[in-house]
Amino acid sequence: MSVNKMRSILDALEKKGSVLVAFSGGVDSSVLAALAYRALGDKAIAVTADAPTLAPGELECAKEVADEIGIKHIIIFYDELDEPEFAKNPKDRCYYCKKGLIRELKKIAIQHGANTIIEGTNISDLKAHRPGHRAVTEEGIYNPFVEFNATKEEIRAIARELNLSVADKPSMACLSSRFPYGQTITREALKRVGNAEACLRSRGFSVVRVRDHNGIARIEVMPEEMQHLLEIKDSLTREFKRLGFSYITLDLMGFRSGSMDEVL
Repeated sequence: MSVNKMRSILDALEKKGSVLVAFSGGVDSSVLAALAYRALGDKAIAVTADAPTLAPGELECAKEVADEIGIKHIIIFYDELDEPEFAKNPKDRCYYCKKGLIRELKKIAIQHGANTIIEGTNISDLKAHRPGHRAVTEEGIYNPFVEFNATKEEIRAIARELNLSVADKPSMACLSSRFPYGQTITREALKRVGNAEACLRSRGFSVVRVRDHNGIARIEVMPEEMQHLLEIKDSLTREFKRLGFSYITLDLMGFRSGSMDEVL
């Protein structure tokens, strides 16, 4: 990210006067929180939603990064499964989730006197299927990375400049993205895929997804890590069966973000 682009974002944030950052603890929201804190100090707050779709360990990561930045960090509980359309898992599932979350963030913004809610969607994100961004636009949420055409790689570059510990953290979409559209999302299924992915990460896999096709696990790992997975397949099979999967499969195409969107 050029110095000029970073300066433009800082100036834009400063003009907002006070902001609430929708903060997941991922690279994008962490950079945005760091820039907001640099621009506004205590007039910037970060809010993280502790939700059933949050992958294991992500809440702790968000807490650590907020401490690292120095920004005031608020944690709320938000249950997406309470949104009537969300659990049905339609193609625009993320729209309903984002609508509900923004409703809760607006309450917190009012309580803490934040003029503007901001979030870290970037230009690279908009090349993919992003129904949640429609809700963001409808609700008047500010996207500085979109306004100033910041790409994912530019955001990672500034994370390195700011020495953020998450600079090279892999993207971590919420757990609802592990289910084919139209398959009902349940609390039990979310817990199952979350625990399955935690199991794989504990065994050294760098980037993982466990897609849940009605109890069939479709594992995505990096191609260079497939051999390792096959070497430990017996113990993994036992663990996945214990978690409730009927069958366990390896996706030969390997990890790719948004693989459930390939059928759209």
